[in-house]
Amino acid sequence: MNTLQLSIIHRLPQCYRWLEGFAGAKVEPIPQNGTTEDDRLVALKLLSPDGDNAWSVMHKLSQALSDIEVRCSVLECEGEPCLFVNGEDEFAATCRLKNFGVAIAEPFCGQNPF
Repeated sequence: MNTLQLSIIHRLPQCYRWLEGFAGAKVEPIPQNGTTEDDRLVALKLLSPDGDNAWSVMHKLSQALSDIEVRCSVLECEGEPCLFVNGEDEFAATCRLKNFGVAIAEPFCGQNPF
């Protein structure tokens, strides 16, 4: 069975940017002061699988995005591999990953409609 079809990712709430002089290699969080930056990055973190297999899966996801010319990087963030994509490419990236059978965990608001 394809490991990508068993993968679940979610978007980290924090936005990032490339660390000056380390574009493509290191990121830093963007301070939440209400400004939007053109070069903001979105981090997608794998919820399953985990461990060493997570790095392999993330590189496969990265390749799937590269195939449609969405630039991305797999870097460590919060002790886990994360896939960083430009904010403007977020929707194209998640659409492509969904087409590969990757589940995207969405935030859930637990309000009762009644």
